[in-house]
Amino acid sequence: MNAPIIAVLAGGTSPEREVSLGSGKAAALAMAYTHPTQFFTVEADALPEGLDPARHIVFSTLHGIFGEDGGMQRLLESAGVAYAGCDAKGSDVCFDKWRTRQCVSAQGVQVAPGRLFQAPAKPAAAALTAEFGEQVVLKPNRQGSSVGLQVTTSQAGLEVALGGIRQGEWIAEKRILGRELTVGLLRGRAMGVVEIVPKSGVFDYTSKYTKGLTEYFAPAQISAELAAAARTAAETAFAACGCRDYARVDFMLSNDGELYLLEINTLPGMKETSLLPMSARCVGLDFIALCRELVAPAVERFALARPLRK
Repeated sequence: MNAPIIAVLAGGTSPEREVSLGSGKAAALAMAYTHPTQFFTVEADALPEGLDPARHIVFSTLHGIFGEDGGMQRLLESAGVAYAGCDAKGSDVCFDKWRTRQCVSAQGVQVAPGRLFQAPAKPAAAALTAEFGEQVVLKPNRQGSSVGLQVTTSQAGLEVALGGIRQGEWIAEKRILGRELTVGLLRGRAMGVVEIVPKSGVFDYTSKYTKGLTEYFAPAQISAELAAAARTAAETAFAACGCRDYARVDFMLSNDGELYLLEINTLPGMKETSLLPMSARCVGLDFIALCRELVAPAVERFALARPLRK
């Protein structure tokens, strides 16, 4: 039987296109050490030309809308193309931050107090500060990680931020002060805990993608008990949202030692210096080995679905 080709998808139409292209190129180079690999640049909300269900297994590095929200996954499933990562349903759940909150909190994982609102019916700043205090986080409910994130520290600042919200569905939540942690998962099992220390104090889009603006500690400099609690909470959240193969789960560790889930990223960044690879290195997986393991479950599914293929 000829070995399947790993089709690495990158680009896309979301605001995170350039980030995706960087992830895709890095992942494709690493995948090529262990599998036949082909790189596809996605230019529209559609399957790229040349994908063959009989030959290709997709490893997507698309970020944001259409990449992570289940859109690409539904097209792959309809076309009968095997792919790595969360399926369409799990992707849709995790891309919806409010649904993620509901799923994980039902299983005992804490989330910050918050509320969902539509832009045309946005709450007044005074009402939000009365409910959550002076420090409030605003973020689009369905958008890529960190896109649109705003952290306000006063009622006046919150009024300005709310004034700029004119469309879409948003979440307002109490800001949890403390340390930001992330945990990578492989086949639903937690790897290392990484601490994120943005110099600005907020891990927003700029801090995430501008070199030198954030420090990382892998493993996080926390107690063994807290690290174990973070890994357990990450595994619980992964299962609660119906995730598959791999993901990354982000938390705030409050100043009083409580863990609060921020979000689940089903297609995390895949440069060698990205957070998921950092988490993997904590448990002895280098970037090439990680990429091999990320696609391994899809390779198994491909073989099971095509047992007579020659």
